[in-house]
Amino acid sequence: MPRKKKSKLRGWVEDIIFIVVCVFLIKTFIVQAYRIPTGSMEPNLLIGDHLFGCCFFYGIKIPFTDKRVLRIRKPHRGDIVIFRYPYERKNFVKRCVAVGGDIIEIKDKKVYINGHLLNEPYAKFRDPMIYPNLDMNKSEYQRIWEKSGFKRAGGRIRDNFGPAKIPSNSFFMMGDNRDYSFDSRFWGPLKEKYILGKFLILYFSWDSKPPLYKIWQKVRWKRIGQVVK
Repeated sequence: MPRKKKSKLRGWVEDIIFIVVCVFLIKTFIVQAYRIPTGSMEPNLLIGDHLFGCCFFYGIKIPFTDKRVLRIRKPHRGDIVIFRYPYERKNFVKRCVAVGGDIIEIKDKKVYINGHLLNEPYAKFRDPMIYPNLDMNKSEYQRIWEKSGFKRAGGRIRDNFGPAKIPSNSFFMMGDNRDYSFDSRFWGPLKEKYILGKFLILYFSWDSKPPLYKIWQKVRWKRIGQVVK
């Protein structure tokens, strides 16, 4: 018997399902897109920058588990990482400054890793004020920090922090715009399970400041295609 022809509606539905599945697989396992909403990474990443991240660089996360497969490597110091903020359903982009086992300390805005001053040509400081560290017992300081107890500490740990040890399979993330970044100094170490991908390339950049009738000025043409380090 001759096969029945598929109806146009059924064909459209199958095509849509196929496209949705492909987009889901690409977004989950290959490319993560992200738009920069704040100035925490300025001047290296600007508000309105759109970037792609590689999802499989740090390993593909198996759904409903904390396991990863096909990992190229773990995040290194200096990597720009896309991750899910642990306390809200938001994606963040920050720079990895320290990894599991490192001891980090910030003295008057300068970062020390395992007692050595970290060379950070990407870090920027815009507030001349320097806040002193909290006067606390070291073990208590570590415990509170790991429990994200400094989320409302404000400037009190911004410029002088630690020393604190990064737990295993965790990372210390900071924004390049150090005086105006909400990062691991405040909400604690980032567990590996929250990492989504490694920054690859800036594919678009939109400046909201120029008026709409100057739309050609709103696109930051020179930033498109940049790889920020």
